[in-house]
Amino acid sequence: MTSPNYFIIKPYNGVRYDNIRKFGDVEFIISSSIEDHTVTNRLATVISTPDWYNGPISKDDVVVVHHNTFRLYYNMNGNETSGWSYIKDDIYILDYEQIYLYKKQGADWMATYPYCFIKPQRNDDSTTVLNHYVEKNLYGTVEFKPEEVDTVDVGDEISFKPGSEYEFKIDGDKLYRVKLKNICLKI
Repeated sequence: MTSPNYFIIKPYNGVRYDNIRKFGDVEFIISSSIEDHTVTNRLATVISTPDWYNGPISKDDVVVVHHNTFRLYYNMNGNETSGWSYIKDDIYILDYEQIYLYKKQGADWMATYPYCFIKPQRNDDSTTVLNHYVEKNLYGTVEFKPEEVDTVDVGDEISFKPGSEYEFKIDGDKLYRVKLKNICLKI
């Protein structure tokens, strides 16, 4: 199965939502709402790439995708339905612009152009609120970037435009997806 224009993917581990967290030996459902975008599964496995595509992503790679890819929602009649990318069973199509990271077997994550992933920096005074460190607003460290980009490097401390960040959990870490054009400063 191939597509002339879209990536064909399936949800990683076969689930649409990533809403179960384990604390000790007990599993908790942290959200039961299908409308909660913060717990949609953002990992997918590539079934095939578009006919036009000749980049580094290939079959069986794991990719980080847009938060609405696997999401269910209620239509105007109040009926539960899938989004536009759903085809059948566990098969979905996706635009290249909705893939943000990819990972080959045994390799590290790589960002897709024009995105990079930024790890927020803690405030210098290590202030905590409810046992969580307060972050420096609009500052962070580059964790993942596209291979072909040389304007920033992994480990660079940067500042980015307000409202340009979007939160993801990648391997348990909170990271922000930021377009490269929204990086303002290298510090």
